Amino acid sequence: MIIEDVSFPAGQHCETTTLGALLRHEGLDLSEPMLFGLGEGLGFVYWDARNMDFPFLGGRTRPTEITRAVADRLGLTLHIKETASPRRAWQNVAAALAAGRPVGLQLDSYHLDYFTTKVHFGAHFVAMYGYDDTHAYLIDTAQQGGTVTTTLTSLERARNERGPMTARNRSYTIAERADRPDPGDAIRAAIRNNAQAFLDPPIANLGHRGIGKAARQVTRWLDRSREPSRDLPQAAALMEGGGTGGALFRAMYRDFLAECATIVDDDNLRLGHRLYAEIAPLWTEVARHIEVAGETGDPDQLARASAILTELAERERHAMRVLADIRAD
Repeated sequence: MIIEDVSFPAGQHCETTTLGALLRHEGLDLSEPMLFGLGEGLGFVYWDARNMDFPFLGGRTRPTEITRAVADRLGLTLHIKETASPRRAWQNVAAALAAGRPVGLQLDSYHLDYFTTKVHFGAHFVAMYGYDDTHAYLIDTAQQGGTVTTTLTSLERARNERGPMTARNRSYTIAERADRPDPGDAIRAAIRNNAQAFLDPPIANLGHRGIGKAARQVTRWLDRSREPSRDLPQAAALMEGGGTGGALFRAMYRDFLAECATIVDDDNLRLGHRLYAEIAPLWTEVARHIEVAGETGDPDQLARASAILTELAERERHAMRVLADIRAD
């Protein structure tokens, strides 16, 4: 059972790559930055739980929230299914494919055969467009190979894994409705909502407050890590790679704002784009200092990263205040 003519969107980020594949099948072709921005995806989290080996810096909202927001903004029908039963989970996928729709899956990438780096990550997304007696046919990001396969056994393990950020065999399909909203209205609402969430986070680990917390904590990372030469370069690599599109998603959001400025005539939007064009390279600089600190053990590198993060907390707060004031029409 294989759906023909499913398009690979050559994305960098797993959730927007999956979303792009599903939407292209519905005849809706949007750029990855546009999907990320319409999905109100830009965020920040500093996460350091007791059971974690090392802190996690995240630059986006929670898993599936981008997909939910895009569906809401574009008036799409989103069907999400979850179950604790592997048998029912497979039936959910098989039924959607039989109806001619590719399926989005959230799973743990550790179990996928084509992943060469074996690290548990329960918030990975793929689009599934078919299967045979032994393998599932998937669409993943460009860096993971694009159109790939994994055994049905490994797919079941990946979907049924439990742990941080995992879902209960989550699968979903998308269908377009006839009453598509005005793109300008969707853009304005998405930007304002994203800005307001970033400016008023519920806890100090999120948004601009989270960046400030990261600035205070990062100077301790050489002592926090049991293996700095591994943990710090890995943290830096996730900021620059790991599906972020560079600069912890700030480059992707910059490109979203640039594309929006060709559709929406608004001075605050143009200013917000200029501000994020200045912000994005600073995140790359932070990642570089963290990487060098891990490689050399030099605490001065973390002091420099901390100083830039302190600056970024204020720069992003200012940029989001500008974007929160975009006109409603």
